[in-house]
Amino acid sequence: MYRLAALALAAAPLALSAVAIVAPEPAAAQQDTLAQVQRHLRAVDTMRADFIETNRAGQSVRGEMFLKRPGKIRFSYEEGVNMLVVSDGRALTFVDYDVRQVQRWPIGDSPLSVLLNPDRDLSRYARVLDSPRSSEVRVRARDPEHPEYGTITITFLRNPSAPGGLMLQGWTVLDSQNNLTTINLANQRFGMAISDSTFRYRDPRPRNRRR
Repeated sequence: MYRLAALALAAAPLALSAVAIVAPEPAAAQQDTLAQVQRHLRAVDTMRADFIETNRAGQSVRGEMFLKRPGKIRFSYEEGVNMLVVSDGRALTFVDYDVRQVQRWPIGDSPLSVLLNPDRDLSRYARVLDSPRSSEVRVRARDPEHPEYGTITITFLRNPSAPGGLMLQGWTVLDSQNNLTTINLANQRFGMAISDSTFRYRDPRPRNRRR
């Protein structure tokens, strides 16, 4: 049950183009908020956080996330969940140790590209959504010409002590098969040293099957 959620997290591609969102903020407020999100993304070099991943059926699994820019991220799942989602800065990899399967995608084909490449111009492909709380910022990215690419909605809380004045709370990915995967973060920490070896993985496939 967790396998499908993790695969959706890794694989649902995101095309970087503009999309109209229902009831958006006024244009000036849109630009100001997106600029703040961009400042947050650029201010975070490294990050660690605990996460809870939940699928549409309400089934959840826990783990720890590691992020290091440019382009590196790792989702280490709790004991007994023999999967891994990791990016080495070039490709995002989903590893299933139970069935000895490895799948890889370019980072740009993943919804996580929004978080991993802070140099992308958010105003070209993202819009700010209305939120019932003034302290909350929600940003959505989607390509209406390619519905199969899915949608990602990212949530921040305004926090003066956090990088760029925002604290990343998590995100939701909705793919073309209507699979909904939600990541909620807690215990966020920034600015620590994270070794590049964190973003490597043990390949479970027999050597003669690897490519």
